[in-house]
Amino acid sequence: MTVVAILTSAGSGRRLGHLLPKALVELGGVPLVVHAARALVGSGLVGLVVVTAPPEQLAEFTAVLGAEIDGVPVRVVAGGSTRQASVAAGIAVVPDGAEVVLVHDAARALVPPELVVAVVEAVRAGHPAVIPGLAVTDTIKRVDARGGVAETVPRHALRAVQTPQGFAPDVLARAHAAGAHLGLDEASAASDDAGLAEAIGVRVWVVDGHEDAFKITTRRDLAVAQVVLAERARLAGPSDAGAGAGADDSAPDSALDSAETQR
Repeated sequence: MTVVAILTSAGSGRRLGHLLPKALVELGGVPLVVHAARALVGSGLVGLVVVTAPPEQLAEFTAVLGAEIDGVPVRVVAGGSTRQASVAAGIAVVPDGAEVVLVHDAARALVPPELVVAVVEAVRAGHPAVIPGLAVTDTIKRVDARGGVAETVPRHALRAVQTPQGFAPDVLARAHAAGAHLGLDEASAASDDAGLAEAIGVRVWVVDGHEDAFKITTRRDLAVAQVVLAERARLAGPSDAGAGAGADDSAPDSALDSAETQR
């Protein structure tokens, strides 16, 4: 077991007035968290998936995920009050001997396995912290407190960062230990783990991201995800069409009423 994946899934739907965690919203008849876990395992490199779930819904997540995904063990643990705290809870159960630790958001349920491979390979090549990123295509403006444009930011060096993010285990542990005080409150908590690594002086390496690794946050995102899923099923052919990845277009419009930042 040289690669361990922490799958953050503890975000609630309070912001949109729904009690269902976003990770349990179904896409093609399969919960987002299951899609995400299968993608990680589909890389052929992950030996353990640690899922951080809302403390009050551990039983539901355990029932949905089971003891393993495609032969790889799954462990469900209680997440914290912020995403950062949830990742810390996952780090606490990473077994000794792990070579690479991945941190992935269940909301990025359609991440291609080949992106997982690229991140792991970059860590194994000697980069202690690795993130996938997509080149920014929109024009970016920095706005002042009054709403005026303060600066047009050159976009050639900008990247929109995705997950999974990969780390040498000791680097991830040190980064979270140093920034633990920030994770107690949503306002101060780190938005990603690479930021914590940067804060302790670790140089973060960027690999090319993938457009399918987008974050499913809104109803429109869910509709786009359905299209991606249907296209994958079409390309896979009839033998795989019913394998869950679901060419089902029947997801309810209200499904993403549970959306909130994954923790």
